[in-house]
Amino acid sequence: MIKYDNNLKIFYSSLINDDLYFSGFGTRALGDARRHPTNIINFLKNNKIDYQTLVVPEQIHSTNIEVFQKETNESLVKVGETDGLITKDKGVVLTVVTADCCPIIFSEEKAGIIGISHQGWRGSIKRMVQKMISKMIDLGAKIDEIKLAIGPTIGECCYDIDDDRYFQFLSEFDGYSKEIFHFRKGRWHLNLAKLNYLLAVNIGVKKENIDFFPFCTQCDKNHFFSYRRYKQNQKEEYGEMFSFILKS
Repeated sequence: MIKYDNNLKIFYSSLINDDLYFSGFGTRALGDARRHPTNIINFLKNNKIDYQTLVVPEQIHSTNIEVFQKETNESLVKVGETDGLITKDKGVVLTVVTADCCPIIFSEEKAGIIGISHQGWRGSIKRMVQKMISKMIDLGAKIDEIKLAIGPTIGECCYDIDDDRYFQFLSEFDGYSKEIFHFRKGRWHLNLAKLNYLLAVNIGVKKENIDFFPFCTQCDKNHFFSYRRYKQNQKEEYGEMFSFILKS
């Protein structure tokens, strides 16, 4: 279940968080993490969250995945041209930033593997979530043990796409078309979070091991930044929320 922590100002998955694993989806109350990544550091310090290394990917809407191994004592590591992070190391905080794109948090407790990824429409059409799961399996994870939480994403209600993009997705995911597309007011609308859920199930993740975020980033102005909302109203403050996972 996705829950909200009013003190920390984050949403989190009760499926993933426990005594050893701490993760969350940040809100706009924590500030813009794209231009000001120090907001992530401030969140960790202000809430006395003990960690050794913070890993920040320089996202490029790719399906590049970095398996992180801590080799130095640096407290902050930036990874270039990467949209997915995986580690077995303790004390490492993996992060991504999003504003309408889909953040996904992964864990496999028995193998001690955690991961996080960012996928907008480009990463989703290239099946980033499945590539993350496959990489975790390569590292020793068992598909039956993998858990994931799909975070705050622009909803089908607001994510209308042009015909070219519709046919791109239709040619790749025709079998899902009735579940991920709806036509209203003369435009096709895409359910990006549902697509990533279906892709995870299709590769073998148990449905009961997936938490699915119920809200839309564009609709919920109180909690989330939204790139689409910003584009429609230039007076709207623009930023990106951070998501994270830590194995202590």
